[in-house]
Amino acid sequence: MDTALASQARAAARLIAGADSLVITAGAGMGVDSGLPDFRGTEGFWKAYPALGKANLRFEEIASPRTFRDAPELAWGFYGHRLNLYRKVAPHSGYRNLHVIAQQLGGGAFIYTSNVDGHFAKSGFPPNRIVECHGSIHHLQCLNNCARKIWETGKFAPEVNEGRCLLTSPLPRCPDCGEIARPNILMFGDFGWEGSRTDLQSMRFREWRATVRRPAIVEAGAGMAIPTVRLFGASLNAPLIRINPAEPEPDYSCDVYIRAGALAGIAAIAEELAAMGFAGSGG
Repeated sequence: MDTALASQARAAARLIAGADSLVITAGAGMGVDSGLPDFRGTEGFWKAYPALGKANLRFEEIASPRTFRDAPELAWGFYGHRLNLYRKVAPHSGYRNLHVIAQQLGGGAFIYTSNVDGHFAKSGFPPNRIVECHGSIHHLQCLNNCARKIWETGKFAPEVNEGRCLLTSPLPRCPDCGEIARPNILMFGDFGWEGSRTDLQSMRFREWRATVRRPAIVEAGAGMAIPTVRLFGASLNAPLIRINPAEPEPDYSCDVYIRAGALAGIAAIAEELAAMGFAGSGG
């Protein structure tokens, strides 16, 4: 292991060893090591979706309720491809490492993530210990939010012409009014997002936070473009470990900064904890 990385990971391991729980805050960079795109910058987005590049459509334009109204097959071409991708891709081993570490702490862990991929639950974290602050691609809602309902995607399996980024199978529909269904994801310019599921998750977090005394925060892959995750971690007034290869802390402080990708940074911490004979701090 690189000397600087080992030193940073050792400092992080000491913070975790003195904690009774973890708050894991994660942004798009957490999924990059699983092979998922993070849409960083217009060029990166168009590289992942060349058909949208040819059409000169930016992420902010396709990720909009307006596109579901004006061009639903195109909108679902984008989100349908993502749904299929997130279902197919396996979370990298960093998720499992964090799960194992958390199981050794009396209070376990709670996740706060802007990612909509569902990979923390897929990795074994209890669904009632996860806040998905921007929603989930594995849940749907009515485009008109007619009854303020959210339902799972279930057997919905979108067929997508990837070359044209177009849905070729039937559009999903609201079971109450028959309107087009959209992902229960907070989009740009989104005044119709049904946030009740995320509100319930946030309430569970507040209840859990009241039961733990010494949480440590592990922030992985959270950038500054949309700083929701960073702001949340900074608001908790707890020791904060930041894992990020490129954006350390322009405006927000942390106690330990690990300059690495999520997978490498988490693996280094796990290695240092194992060398310490870490077995958790109990309750």
